[in-house]
Amino acid sequence: MPRLLLPGIVLCVLIGGCATKLQAPPSQEQVLEDALPETTEVRSEWAAPAEDSGQVDDDWLASFNDPQLDALVAEALNVQNPNLRILATQVGRAQAAAVLAGSALKPTVALGADLSGTVGPDAVEQESAGGGVAVSWEADVWGRVQAGVNAADESLRATVADFEFARQSLVANVARSWYLATELKLQADLAQEFVDLLSESVSLVETKEQVGQIGMQDVFLVRADLASAKDALQQALSGQQQARRVLEILLGRYPAGEIATATELVPVPPPISAGIPSDLLERRPDIIAADRRVASAFFLTEEARLAKLPSFSLTASVGGTTDLSGLIGDLALGVVAPLYTGGALEAQLDIATADQNAAIAAFGATVLQALEQVEAGLTNEALLTQRETFISQSVDNNKQAYDIALKQYVVGQIDLLSVLQMQTRWIGAKTNLIRVKNARLAERINLHLALGGSFEAASSE
Repeated sequence: MPRLLLPGIVLCVLIGGCATKLQAPPSQEQVLEDALPETTEVRSEWAAPAEDSGQVDDDWLASFNDPQLDALVAEALNVQNPNLRILATQVGRAQAAAVLAGSALKPTVALGADLSGTVGPDAVEQESAGGGVAVSWEADVWGRVQAGVNAADESLRATVADFEFARQSLVANVARSWYLATELKLQADLAQEFVDLLSESVSLVETKEQVGQIGMQDVFLVRADLASAKDALQQALSGQQQARRVLEILLGRYPAGEIATATELVPVPPPISAGIPSDLLERRPDIIAADRRVASAFFLTEEARLAKLPSFSLTASVGGTTDLSGLIGDLALGVVAPLYTGGALEAQLDIATADQNAAIAAFGATVLQALEQVEAGLTNEALLTQRETFISQSVDNNKQAYDIALKQYVVGQIDLLSVLQMQTRWIGAKTNLIRVKNARLAERINLHLALGGSFEAASSE
């Protein structure tokens, strides 16, 4: 048997030594140059104001110092969460696809056996058994099979990066939904406060009307405002319930709208380091995924191009039967050279080339979108900080004006309409203040996601 297989082994070594080395895929710099217009360059610094251009830190979730949010994030990342399981299965499928592609580089070994016999009163009893081993292997002389393997490997890397970005996005969504639910609870509490204030106003004007100090017009006016305030309260409660349900869905819970929310919004953490624009290309998982898809498309194009060249295959078999004293072996080398395929191979190459161009364009679009998200986040952070200062001043001044107006109305110095207007201004300012505080938290979360910093602490390994 060794003498039968020796020529095949030698032939495999000779063919394998002639294999052509594949070209490396284009570098990220080359892809970016091809993906963006000639006039578009990634700047060395952010156009928007950045507090610090140092290294972007991980573990941003801890900066909020919110144990309730930490617990919700841990729940959302549970392996049983349907939102996460969908993403995990995509990684598993890509891993299997990479293994399947790699199997084409290895020989296929099959074992066969048969047993036959003749029995009966009028027959001569005969038995025979046979078996053997067959080996087949395609010699990847030009690197076509290896190109397919490389494409699957790069696709797996892209899927893993997609999974990581999806995890980061899921945590960001949980955090934003948590603070939105808290904001809407505060808005509902404020709407209830407004209803209580107007209820007191109704009692006040009804008493004044009964003693003849005012007419029924003021009574009808404040009653109308009270009805509008009660309607606004119902809308706030509805929004609060919907926000709770959205958060419960993210956690994998039944959407009953029963999750408890915080009583106050946490302060916005201190300013963070934003790094520089070029670092974004190596840090954001979605950009890494887009870059790996370009590499995968490159190898698929190479695979389609090399499919036009001849292919070499080697088959060997060894077997025997019980009535033979020796083994029977067979060795064959096959060569297939495509001559005419009706344009199929050319069309496959055109499709692969188009897919590669699309992957390059998608990479450029992903990079520009990421840069826009960071620029917008930095700009909005500065603007919202200023807005909170101005709105806080508006709340204080409107409260003082309302208190003075209420005292003036009690002694008859001003009419009811003036009081109601100042009351509405004060409540409106408080509503805006709650809204802008949550907007600052949401923008900080968006900025962390845009910068590509992980919500988890960096590994010490």
